[in-house]
Amino acid sequence: MTQTPSEPAQWRTYPHGVPCWVESPQPDPGAAAGFYSELFGWTFTDQTGSTGTYLVAALDGRDVAAVCAAANLPPAWMTCIATTDADQTAAAVTAAGGTVLTAPFDAGSSGRAAVCADPAGAVFRLWQAVGHPGAQVVNHPGSWNFSHLHAADQDQERQFYSAVFGWVFTEPPFGGWTWIQVPGYGDHLAATVDPDIHQRQAHAPAGFADVVGGLMPAEEGQAYWQVTFSVADRDAAVATAGKLGATVLGESENRFTKLADLRDPQGAQFTVSQFLGVRS
Repeated sequence: MTQTPSEPAQWRTYPHGVPCWVESPQPDPGAAAGFYSELFGWTFTDQTGSTGTYLVAALDGRDVAAVCAAANLPPAWMTCIATTDADQTAAAVTAAGGTVLTAPFDAGSSGRAAVCADPAGAVFRLWQAVGHPGAQVVNHPGSWNFSHLHAADQDQERQFYSAVFGWVFTEPPFGGWTWIQVPGYGDHLAATVDPDIHQRQAHAPAGFADVVGGLMPAEEGQAYWQVTFSVADRDAAVATAGKLGATVLGESENRFTKLADLRDPQGAQFTVSQFLGVRS
């Protein structure tokens, strides 16, 4: 995703291979909704259907995320990746060495979904949009900011995701992590919700507008998708989360952001990030 200070009042859409939504399976979705309402200012709409409890969160009237019944999944924040055909992409996951944990199924009139794991075990969801294209506000305080893939065997992950989604992996000039790019995504944003993106990022490294995620190192044997939410004030968010029963796992700061890793009261881990601006 890319910073979009203002968006026209139209649906934000996501091309194939772009992370488009985040949701959290929870043992008690109602309690989780109460926690995140207090933390991020979300309001929830009950869109429960045949697949179980599904509560969609909105910020200022625009969809940002969801919490749902845990079913057979542990509490976590899951990244959903857009696909034009969930069945074909699920087959590609298997062919590339991944696992389809939940076969493609219809999620009412909203779309078609599947739950998958890459060869290292990192879980993600496929989303073929019909009535619901994905998050309608991103990168603003209280909304989804980024998803990073952490993996020990990065060559394996590059091969898998390139085969399934056509991702390109690029080393940025400032180091520390690897860009995940979907070629042409910046042009898609320019043609839809962010017409000034290329002018605004004229001084950014080439290809920055196509960045949709990051690849990060992990300890041997571990692989997981880390979901980050933007906040206006990291310290205030950490204090609020603690009062609501969350656990603070760690805090850090770099030239761009102040970060905190948290675990919500039911066990789902996530990160909050306060953007500091570009500093030398």
